[in-house]
Amino acid sequence: MKLLPLLALSLLLAGCGGSSDQAAADEAAAAKAARDAKLAYEREVRDWRHERQERLLRPDGFLSLVGLHWLNPGATYVGSAQDNGTRLALGPPQIGMLDVRKDGTVTLRVADGAEVTVDGEPAEGTVTLVPDSQGKPTVVGFNRGDASFVLIERGGRFALRVRNAMARTRTSFPGIDYFDIDPGFRFEARFEAHPPGKTLDIVNMLGMVEPMANPGRVLFEKNGAQFSLEALDEGDGELFFVFADRTSGHQSYPASRFLYAKPAGADGKVVLDFNRAYNPPCAYTPYSTCPMPPPENRLDLAVTAGEKKPLPFPE
Repeated sequence: MKLLPLLALSLLLAGCGGSSDQAAADEAAAAKAARDAKLAYEREVRDWRHERQERLLRPDGFLSLVGLHWLNPGATYVGSAQDNGTRLALGPPQIGMLDVRKDGTVTLRVADGAEVTVDGEPAEGTVTLVPDSQGKPTVVGFNRGDASFVLIERGGRFALRVRNAMARTRTSFPGIDYFDIDPGFRFEARFEAHPPGKTLDIVNMLGMVEPMANPGRVLFEKNGAQFSLEALDEGDGELFFVFADRTSGHQSYPASRFLYAKPAGADGKVVLDFNRAYNPPCAYTPYSTCPMPPPENRLDLAVTAGEKKPLPFPE
């Protein structure tokens, strides 16, 4: 008769051991899933960083900028010869005559024998240049495709932005320095929409003020405190953030950093991942017109994620 209680006790102990083993297995599986998710996230960020550098290094990327020439109303000859009203640092002696007309259109009358292309096709006669403010800008190419310029518009003024694929800033680019990837700087922020049509005045590096669409702001929490950023819309629906923080001028570029995010979902959430924060073009070239962060986007927070200060070029 004593065998029955002993058998019951052994079954009970076996059951407890099985439960403990299952809990340990579940815990191990959860830990593995968390590690796998972290590795997948880090790989995603590293892939994004690789694509970011590839975009910078394209022949027509920001690292190839070599000139920014503001245009006055009226006609001006453009080319590398000294007698041009708009003299470029490279290219044929004369590319043609630019005309900034009263109606806001800009034309280029191509010089005979200039060997110029417009959007990749051989050009002659007079062409109308589309500025970046109206969509994809017209690309005027020369030097057998190694160099080009486009028309940009800022604060109601036009300028030629000149590129050279052989620019030292591109050919000797030292790469990008980053903070360590930190999932703690990836937030599910809350989006608060502004009234339709609201704009925010943004000052660029040249002191020009331009109103930009300001669809709303995002709010997130870090270390028990709440922070917010005003979102801009450049016309493609994505949320664009220009911000500064406690690392600005220390570990990161002084003027600002940029960050993009997808529009808010049906739940009103926006994924704000500062591991994808990056330096503006003006961190690498003086020939850009970067927007500066509005006062609302100067965070009282050290964002130790994303890009650091630009690395020095090799001597």
